[in-house]
Amino acid sequence: MHIDFAPMIPLTALAILGLCALLVAALHIYERRRGAVLRLMGLGFLVAILANPALREDITEPLTDIALVLVDRSESQTIGDRTRATDQALAELEAKLLAFDNLETRIIKVGSDGPDNNAGTRAFKALGNELASIDPDRLAAVFAITDGRIHDVPELTDEAGEKIDLAIAGPLHTLLTGRPDEVDRKLSLVKAPRFGIVGQQIEFSLRVDDYGVADPDDITAVDIVRVTASRDGERAQDFYLATGAEHQLTMDLTHGGESIVEFRVEPLDGELTDLNNTAVILINGIRDRLRVLLVSGEPHAGERTWRNLLKADPAVDLVHFTILRPPEKQDGTPTNELSLISFPTRQLFAQKLDEFDLVIFDRYRRRGVLPIIYLSNIARYVAEGGALLTAAGPSFASPYSLFRTPLAEVLPARPSGQVIEAGFKPSISVDGSRHPVTTNLPGANNLEQDLEAEWGRWFRLVGVEKLSGDTVMEGPDGKPLLILDHFGDGRVAQLMSDHAWLWTRGYEGGGPQAELLRRLAHWLMKEPELEEEVLRAIITGEEMTITRRTMANSVPLISVTTPSGAEEFLSLDKDNPGLWSARHPVGELGLYRITDGDRTALAIAGPVNPKEYKDVRATKELMAPVARETGGKTHWLKDGGVPDLRLIEEGRRAHGRGWLGLERNRATIVTDTRTTSLLPPLLALILALGLFILGWRREGT
Repeated sequence: MHIDFAPMIPLTALAILGLCALLVAALHIYERRRGAVLRLMGLGFLVAILANPALREDITEPLTDIALVLVDRSESQTIGDRTRATDQALAELEAKLLAFDNLETRIIKVGSDGPDNNAGTRAFKALGNELASIDPDRLAAVFAITDGRIHDVPELTDEAGEKIDLAIAGPLHTLLTGRPDEVDRKLSLVKAPRFGIVGQQIEFSLRVDDYGVADPDDITAVDIVRVTASRDGERAQDFYLATGAEHQLTMDLTHGGESIVEFRVEPLDGELTDLNNTAVILINGIRDRLRVLLVSGEPHAGERTWRNLLKADPAVDLVHFTILRPPEKQDGTPTNELSLISFPTRQLFAQKLDEFDLVIFDRYRRRGVLPIIYLSNIARYVAEGGALLTAAGPSFASPYSLFRTPLAEVLPARPSGQVIEAGFKPSISVDGSRHPVTTNLPGANNLEQDLEAEWGRWFRLVGVEKLSGDTVMEGPDGKPLLILDHFGDGRVAQLMSDHAWLWTRGYEGGGPQAELLRRLAHWLMKEPELEEEVLRAIITGEEMTITRRTMANSVPLISVTTPSGAEEFLSLDKDNPGLWSARHPVGELGLYRITDGDRTALAIAGPVNPKEYKDVRATKELMAPVARETGGKTHWLKDGGVPDLRLIEEGRRAHGRGWLGLERNRATIVTDTRTTSLLPPLLALILALGLFILGWRREGT
């Protein structure tokens, strides 16, 4: 209730009038005239009438106080029994808050802030957004139910040491899940490359820390632990590291494309969780140069085509030799005129064979140019992981065939002695429709619709009997044309015709020889995108896509293991021949393991090494300074659950032994206003006139 003024004339005029009245009254008093005081009172009433004073009374209604409950639902809160403790504490706290009249409770649930930015738990960001929407005078208290691993706790002072206003107008109480005596082992990937050269070693730094076990500066607490490294789901090697120190390690990069390298440290007895016992590197393997050795057994129309295709790729280093003259031919030509460059057989096939990524024999026939021991070296080279491609000419069906050498051990087909000299269109076989080398080749035949290929014809096919491998392309009457096979750790491709060059020349429209050769070379060198038996998983947003490429007619159930260890089983749907897939929602950050019992794939949701798992022990150290600054308290839920709650007056202590306080704000809102005039104009005018008359009579007596 207070007095308001609503002047009947402008304030300036009212002020001038009041000043004039004072001057006149002061002059009369100074001259000691009778009735001066009465005139002064009359003038005062006139000014008061013009000022129009009124008594205003605001009609208010009380507002409810607000208690904010911040509930941490991040990944670290799923460890152990923290989820159960959080749910129980929330239910207990809500029940106690309901017991207070005139109190509103608002729940704020907080998870990890975004799967890709690795920002961790952003609880104060969510709290700030909620505080911005309420009147600070209504805030009774903030309760945070968390393990204490909050990653955006505000600073209390700036760089100059000045205090920063937290904009929290009430006490912040922290209710901690977990225990203060937890122990945990953490594997950290300190440094790792994003790219690497295939065939070379990659360098990385690892560190293993045991938290809560002993003083980290105590050298007697150092332990030697085993760290197992796996590459693309398969165990690669073991390292033995001392805890509490950074270690520089190396590993071979074996193939191009993306590699997932996983490190896992053995668990610590009694540790909180093994979720952070794993570190992962995503490395893109890049081939520096592809080294190819092409040996042409004799000059022919397609020889230059092979050479041009390989030389057109700037990433290929090609070594090409053509045998122009067999040793048995003797016509008296001087040796120094037979060749510009001698054939360095010993260097290529004995000393430097392992340096080549791919060896190609084009229409080669056994003539004694390459001793048997060198062909044995090539068989060993393939068995140890090398790649061999043979393009057969008529000589493959003759007594001079490569099959009559030690290479027969690695070749997937033997000659039948038949050579077909007739036009035919190469076609994709049933197996070829499933194999990534030949599936969806431009212009290929369609098996389902019984459509012929759109490419040009070839005119020679060497008859063979397939011994092993997959026939992915066929000639007339279903005869094998292109056979792909695995031998030891290496791979072999056998093309049973020397007429592929007709496609490059554009005969009858040509065909995809360049694409076929590119795919063949990449498959032979084990590029992941051309594996015929592979399981892959890719996570995009909150969904994981699982694909299984196989030469089989069916696929088994897929097992998906989440970062927390839960296992689910999925069935895959057939998309195309040889390709099966399924989609699965992703609800956790971290590493997912997918397996069909034979092959394993890894997929990462969110950042490679989430901040959420950097240290998962419950702690009060992060939240305690904020609690003290706002007058709140940190309390371990293990010590009796949620404490009692009390209403306190503003400025009083907000916590005590066994209790937490909520400020009683008594905030109100004005709903109406009631105004009463203090000086009715008519009455004031009568009084003023009466005073003027009395003053006049007083002066006249």
